[in-house]
Amino acid sequence: MKQLFNPEDIERKVLLILRILNESPEPAGARVIARQMMERGVQLSERTVRYHLKLMDERGLTRLIGRRDGRIITGAGLDEITNARVQDKISLSISRIDVLSFKTTFNLQKKSGMVPVNISFFPEEKFNKALRIMKPVFRGKIAVSDRVALAAAGEKLGEIIVPEGKVGFASVCSILINGILLKQGIPIDSKFAGILQVKNGLPLRFVELIHYAGSSLDPSEIFIRGNMTSVQEVIAKGEGKILANFREIPAISSSLVEDIVGQMSKLGIHGVLSIGNTGNPVCQTDVDINKAGMILVGGLNPIAAAYEAGIDVDNRAMSTVMAFEHLHSVEEL
Repeated sequence: MKQLFNPEDIERKVLLILRILNESPEPAGARVIARQMMERGVQLSERTVRYHLKLMDERGLTRLIGRRDGRIITGAGLDEITNARVQDKISLSISRIDVLSFKTTFNLQKKSGMVPVNISFFPEEKFNKALRIMKPVFRGKIAVSDRVALAAAGEKLGEIIVPEGKVGFASVCSILINGILLKQGIPIDSKFAGILQVKNGLPLRFVELIHYAGSSLDPSEIFIRGNMTSVQEVIAKGEGKILANFREIPAISSSLVEDIVGQMSKLGIHGVLSIGNTGNPVCQTDVDINKAGMILVGGLNPIAAAYEAGIDVDNRAMSTVMAFEHLHSVEEL
């Protein structure tokens, strides 16, 4: 007899709802949750989501806020996410990359459209010092773009609200490259994020890496918190370790990709560090047959430099999209 209700399937949907609420800067209702679930490949009606939410309220995982059906996650809900099965967490990073790539609408000719950004929160009293440290990193092109945005406590960056006592800082994410190539019909395979060793100002090899498909966390945040970067040394001496990402593209598209990279550079988008030859290793990293390897600079390198200087920062990597025309050069700050 066919099983009408699969407990494991229901639990996965509950965990996805909890993750959406955890990432939301404000209470979210069934309509918002249903839309975000659809973006992640799970289709549920508002009515069904509302039903799940009521059951989750009874389990103490969520709590109703206000007269409308806006919910927030509770401490028990956070524990549920933390203790979720590893299988349910795997590939979370790669799914976020796919979603943000699809949401990217940036047009190179019009110089406008939505671009993916990382959001970082700095203590208000430390931000000016952090900015002095980050600016040379942007000037050294160890960032995807020098376009950034600021927001005070209570204001929004994309869909993210800045907490009290913090300054919100948006920087362009390397997923922008994925999005631009996707819009040109060029498939791009996001393999891993890593620590790239730089020697004499040139990329040499990856010394650490985390595959996106096997990670539930953003690898760059892990590397920063682990004090594994030396971005300031790269700026000062041309040698050290920076955040970088490894992608693969169809070899047949290499010349078109190089042309697009040239167009991006004219707009101040310097996310591509290196493109290898067909089937040949790039930065001592092997590639698949009929593929070319591509090294992208990590969008959080300026923030990593600030962290190296002892400035605490809370990152929301690969978190949202913002209009490119609403971003400004970091030199204007």
